[in-house]
Amino acid sequence: GVVEACLLHMLKRRAAGFLRTDKVAALFTKVGKTCAIAGDVCRKVQELQQQVESRKNQPNGQEPLKRQGSTTSKTPVLTPQAIKHIWVRTALIEKVLDKIVQYIVDNCSKYYEKEALLADPVCGPILASLLVGPCALEYTKLKTADHYWTDPSADELVQRHRIHGTHGRQDSPCKRPALGIRKRHSSGSTSEDRFAASAREYVESLHQNSRTHLLYGKNNVLVQPKDDLEAIPGYLSLHQSADSLTLKWTPNQLMNGTLGDSE
Repeated sequence: GVVEACLLHMLKRRAAGFLRTDKVAALFTKVGKTCAIAGDVCRKVQELQQQVESRKNQPNGQEPLKRQGSTTSKTPVLTPQAIKHIWVRTALIEKVLDKIVQYIVDNCSKYYEKEALLADPVCGPILASLLVGPCALEYTKLKTADHYWTDPSADELVQRHRIHGTHGRQDSPCKRPALGIRKRHSSGSTSEDRFAASAREYVESLHQNSRTHLLYGKNNVLVQPKDDLEAIPGYLSLHQSADSLTLKWTPNQLMNGTLGDSE
C-alpha cells in the first residue's frame, strides 16, 4: 500500500489512463510496453486475475478439471487485500519491483509531474534502493500467530546448540548439561514429581514462544545460597514478556530432573 501511494503521487493523467479506475494497473501496463521486466509482470498478473475469475465462476468453489498428467499448479487463493495490491505484490514476489521502480525513476518525465516523489532526484532513487531488500526475500510462507516474535540471534542459536549437545559430567566446567528431563520410574514421591514437572515447564519456557522472548542464557552460573554452603552451578536466563523482564536461575540438578540428596 505504501509503495502504491508513492507510485501514484502526482502521476500524469495520460500515464494513469483517463477512463481507468485502477491507476496502478494503467501505470504498469504503460511501463510494460517499453520495459520487458514490467511486461512479464503484466502477463503474470493477467494470468492470476483470469485464474481468480475462473475460480469465482466455478459452482461451490470447485476446481476446473485438469488433464491427466497436467503439471498446472493449483489455482491460487488470493485474499481481497492481495487482489487489491496484486500489481505491486506480484512484482515483489517475482523480485523485480525494485528494477521496475528504478526504470520508472530513470524515465520519470514520461509518467510524472515535476513535483512528484519519483521525479525527485533524491527521493526517487532512494525509494528504488529501499526496495532492493524486500525483493531479495523469499515469500513462500505466511506468518502465523506463533511467528510474531523476532528470530533469535546467531549467538543465541549457537548457545542453544551447545546446551542441547552431548551430556557432559556435571562437575565439568567446559561442557554444559543438556536441557532434558530424565525419564524415571515413579517412586511415589509427590515432591520429586512436582519438581520434575516444574523443571519440564522451565525447560519449555527457555524456548522462544509467542508469550516470552529469551534474551540471554548462560549455563554453569554459580550461586551461593548461604555463606556456609558451597556455590551451586545452574542455568541463568533473562526473559522478556509484553510488560516485564524476568530473571530466572535454576540449579543444574533440577534442570536435569534429578535431585538426588539435595535439599
